[in-house]
Amino acid sequence: MKVMGVTTNFEKSSGVLSSVNDGHTLRFLTAGSVDDGKSTLIGRLLLDSRAILADQLTGIQQKATSDDSYDLARLTDGLQAEREQGITIDVAYRYFTTPNRKFIIADAPGHEQYTRNMVTAASNSDAAVILVDATKLHWDKQPVELLSQTRRHALLAHLLRVPFLIFAINKLDAVSDPDTAFINVSKALQEFALQAGLQIAHIIPISALTGANVIDNKTQDGRASLCADIYHGPTLLQALTELPACLDDVDGHFYFPVQYVQKQAQQHTPEANQYGQRIFWGKVASGTVKKGDLVTIQPSGQQARISKILHNALGEELPQATSGKSIGIVLDKEIDVSRGDWLTHGVTEPLHKEIKANLAWLDDEPLVIGRAYWLKHGHRWVKAKISAIHHQLNIKTLETEPAHQLQANSIGEVHLQLQQALPLISYNQSRTLGAFILVDSASNHTSGAGMVL
Repeated sequence: MKVMGVTTNFEKSSGVLSSVNDGHTLRFLTAGSVDDGKSTLIGRLLLDSRAILADQLTGIQQKATSDDSYDLARLTDGLQAEREQGITIDVAYRYFTTPNRKFIIADAPGHEQYTRNMVTAASNSDAAVILVDATKLHWDKQPVELLSQTRRHALLAHLLRVPFLIFAINKLDAVSDPDTAFINVSKALQEFALQAGLQIAHIIPISALTGANVIDNKTQDGRASLCADIYHGPTLLQALTELPACLDDVDGHFYFPVQYVQKQAQQHTPEANQYGQRIFWGKVASGTVKKGDLVTIQPSGQQARISKILHNALGEELPQATSGKSIGIVLDKEIDVSRGDWLTHGVTEPLHKEIKANLAWLDDEPLVIGRAYWLKHGHRWVKAKISAIHHQLNIKTLETEPAHQLQANSIGEVHLQLQQALPLISYNQSRTLGAFILVDSASNHTSGAGMVL
């Protein structure tokens, strides 16, 4: 795709798109500032793709207007407080299907107070659609200054390794010169991305309210779409459909976090005596495991072979399982394995009691040096102390600056000391093994989302 003659990094690396998504379900989030039109955009996608029922249409119909006018935001803003205030508070998940692909949408809150919910959605997303409200910007003056929440959400999506980033410049139907607005805002986004080290998949001019460039290149009343003379790229739905499949890490090292230990009923059979009497349930974090493989239990370091891989609680067996598959594992001997332990292949990365990490601080109470928190990695909880704050990121300048504490919605680099060693690796290598959360031991609030460096 080209925007004002600029080729995005996505085009350089992806090649022909339509042949690579392979029908994979795409999980994407919408983010941006308050009232940028995220909920309306999702409502438009659901409405125009015919993914809502007749009774839902009746519920969102605006009584004072024509039969074809709908309050699309009501499809996702389900909480009473959201409808009263006209903002999204919690992450709303919606599902729809086209002939070419299935989609799971996460509508993330735009208000700065609820940034923590956006972090939750981004950690499980294959793509992020960042909405930019053209009516809030001085688009007729260069350089255009982007909203801080737009910058923050884009940076968080980048830190959380969301593979593909799409900027949708919304409400261009409400400005006097849509072409100039699109050109100037796109230029500001490109400069911000270059400065921050972001890779942009697409920049698309849209109107969520009228449907322009959302599913097709015409508005609902059949008029020519926005910026038709200068923009010749895909619609938003076409761009999402053509994104390459972000398949789980099948080729990586095998890691399996134990979520639940099930005691089997005692059976007086040769098989029951030969194999262990416990099933270890969980989801394969990365790699592939086969029946008969030798595995190491972390952190104890003991080893055993896999005698069974169970597909479900009915006892159906699998010859192997790959990343993303939920399975049960039975070992060939009885050894101590508990919830929170990891099963890995052979020699693995060393365990760590000290780590350096990027931390998105989500709590209203600031992060201070020396304080202890609960750290959750996989399914294990350990005590962790903040031993140093190296610096924090200035959202406006993208420069690092000294910090003695982190306030809510700040992003900083910290050093942590753990009470117990964990199998942690860089977040760049694995979004599962390199991620953790910090929980306040007094309030039980989720305080921070961390990414191991």
